[in-house]
Amino acid sequence: MTGRIAACRFGVIMLRIFWWTTLIATIALIASLTTILTVGWPATWVDGWPIWTIALIAVIIIESIIFWIGIITVYATSVQLGIKIRVIGVLCGWIPVANLIALRLIIRTVGEEVRFESAKEQLDRSRAGARICATRYPVLLVHGVFFRDTKALNYWGRIPAELQRNGAVIYYGNHQSAASVADSARELTERIRQIVAQTGCGKVNVIAHSKGGLDMRYAIARCGAAPYVASLTTINTPHHGCGFADYLLEKIPLAAQRQVETAYNTAASHLGDKQPDFMAAVHDLTQAGCARLNVEIGDRNEISGHVSDTGPFAGIVCQSIGSRLAHATTGKFPLNFTYPLVKWFDGPNDGLVAQPSFPWGEHFTWLEPNGTRGISHADMIDLNRENIPGFDVREFYVQIVAALKQRGL
Repeated sequence: MTGRIAACRFGVIMLRIFWWTTLIATIALIASLTTILTVGWPATWVDGWPIWTIALIAVIIIESIIFWIGIITVYATSVQLGIKIRVIGVLCGWIPVANLIALRLIIRTVGEEVRFESAKEQLDRSRAGARICATRYPVLLVHGVFFRDTKALNYWGRIPAELQRNGAVIYYGNHQSAASVADSARELTERIRQIVAQTGCGKVNVIAHSKGGLDMRYAIARCGAAPYVASLTTINTPHHGCGFADYLLEKIPLAAQRQVETAYNTAASHLGDKQPDFMAAVHDLTQAGCARLNVEIGDRNEISGHVSDTGPFAGIVCQSIGSRLAHATTGKFPLNFTYPLVKWFDGPNDGLVAQPSFPWGEHFTWLEPNGTRGISHADMIDLNRENIPGFDVREFYVQIVAALKQRGL
């Protein structure tokens, strides 16, 4: 058990001790006070109140110590509490009854986190010797639009660490956050050549999310990356574009678009992008933009069921994955707002990209929602570090890479 999970477990134990001992002590104090006042047992009020008062003060002090140790520990170490539950705990902390409900929510949430993470650690230990993700070629993770590869906030959440624990060698695209598909493709091609030259690995297995999938398809077909790519797995990539993006560009005044573009490009430049191009990235994500790109790329979008032996992707294992949310309310901001728009224009979607736009390559995997939750565009890269009931995103990627290893890649 890691230090963080051990601390979470300790915090939950302390809160459970607080819950039950406070309940028992409260009942005992009320019962003793009642007997003292009504029947004068075990002492009259005159003789018994000092002892009862001391007992009350002792209970308050001891329970306060137990509570604050527990709550500070879980607040400091839990990932699954998130901002919302933490705020609920603070706001309800001084409201009778509501504070008990909030405390039960905190205990249950962190308790489930401890159980889930402990099971994952046990699973990883049991298969450590197998190194099921130790592929022949290293894995290159390619991010989507409006994000960068940074150490402070990993775009891929807890996924890279889980892959590495199971034997994978991981690299990142390190391309700009917003650029045209063609420009991003050129950056990624150079990055792949750099990795191959430095490591002698020969090729890479690429896993690309969102626009990153379009960038990599273009890199392979038009920028010379094909000889260095063993496989390409696209995750929730809009291969046929996003219809609501076409609509927004049509309805939003050009002046407003330019203001947003200027603001974004300025901020992105300060964060490290050399030549950010907000509008070029957006236009390439429209249905019209993707139709043009698909012609330029020149591959066949339909699911083939086998590795292509002709065309720009000859000999490269190509597969795609897509998911959908069940309801707008189950998505995190801003996907809870965009989901209804995308649904109106394009149908079932992940909050940004609709189902018809996902399929590409020799095989397509469609992830259906579990219960009422669903799986969003952000969930597919563990952006929120959320343990989703019925969908272990980290294990999902482990199995993707393990399957590549089984194919000799």
